[in-house]
Amino acid sequence: MPKQVVPVGIWGTGIYVPERILTNADLERMVDTSDEWIRTRTGIRTRHIAAEHEAASDLAIQAARRALEDAGVDAEEIDLIIVATNSPDMLFPATACLVQHALGAREAGAFDVQAGCTGFIYALACGSQFVASGTARNVLVIGTEVLSRLVNWKDRNTCVLFGDGAGAVILGPVPEGYGILATRLGAEGSGGHLLSLPAGLSRYPASEETLAKNQHFIHMNGREVFKFAVRVMEEGCREVLQAAGLGLKELDFLIPHQANIRIIEAAAKRFDLPLERVWINVDRYGNTSAASIPIALHEALVAGRIQNGNHVVLVAFGAGLTWGAVLMRWYDHRR
Repeated sequence: MPKQVVPVGIWGTGIYVPERILTNADLERMVDTSDEWIRTRTGIRTRHIAAEHEAASDLAIQAARRALEDAGVDAEEIDLIIVATNSPDMLFPATACLVQHALGAREAGAFDVQAGCTGFIYALACGSQFVASGTARNVLVIGTEVLSRLVNWKDRNTCVLFGDGAGAVILGPVPEGYGILATRLGAEGSGGHLLSLPAGLSRYPASEETLAKNQHFIHMNGREVFKFAVRVMEEGCREVLQAAGLGLKELDFLIPHQANIRIIEAAAKRFDLPLERVWINVDRYGNTSAASIPIALHEALVAGRIQNGNHVVLVAFGAGLTWGAVLMRWYDHRR
C-alpha cells in the first residue's frame, strides 16, 4: 500500500438485517438436511432472509443511515459511496447510485464493487485511497447482499449457507499513527470456476436451457473453496502485519469473513489466537458475503471487544477467487 498522505480510519458503523429468521429446523422441512448436519459442518444455526419487497439497496440504505448517525456525519457531507455486492438490485444502474439518491447524498460519486465475499475489503481499500490522497474527506462504504434470491433452495450444499444483510462504515481522516496501516488484495482467477453463478449475462444469456440447468443459482465446490480459504486467511493476516512491521503477538483482534466456523477456527489455530479475540457470528447470520465483515465489525464494537489503539485485522475470501486483508490501529472517533 502506498504511503498515505492523510491517515484514514472508520468514523462510524451501522448494520441492517431483515426481520425474518430462517432456522435449521425450517430448512429440514424444505430440503434433505438436518440441524445436526448443518451445525457440525458450518456452525450455522439461523440466517436472516429478506422480505419480498426488500432488495440489496433497501438493506444498504438502512445500514448507511445508521452509520451516518453513528459517525455524526450528514449525507450531504459524503463525497463518495462505494457499494460491495454480489446480488445488486439490477445490473445497472449501480446499487450505489440508488443508495445515493435515497440518502440525499447529492455531492457524492457512486459506484459498485463486485469481488465475491471479499468485496467489502476491496471497497474499503479503494475508498481509503480517496481519503488518503485528499480527494475526499468522507467516504461511505457498504457491503449488502440478498443472496437468498440466488441460491437453489433444492441444493442442500448451498442453500443452508447464505443469509441476507448489510453493513456500512464511514471513512474519514484520523490522527497520525491510527487508522488503516496496511492492506493486501489478492486473486487466483484460475479457481474462478469453483464458486460461480454462471448464467444470465454475456457468456450464457438467459434461455430455457440455462434455466433447466439451474445456472442462474450459486454453484460451489465446497471442498476446494475450504482449502483455499484456510490458506489465504492465514497469508492475508501475516502479510498485512508484516507490511506494518508488526508481529502476530501484536494482533489484538481478528474479524474474519463469516463463512464457516471450521475455517474461522482453523485460521485462529494457525495464529495461536484464542477465540475470545476473534469475532464469530456465523451461527446467527450464516454467510452474508460482502456484508459479513462490516456486520461483524459493528457487533464487535458494540460489544466493547475493540478498544482505542487496538490492532485489528479484517480478512476475507470469496468468489473470483479473491482474498483480502486490512490492518487497522483502531481510533474511536467519538472520544
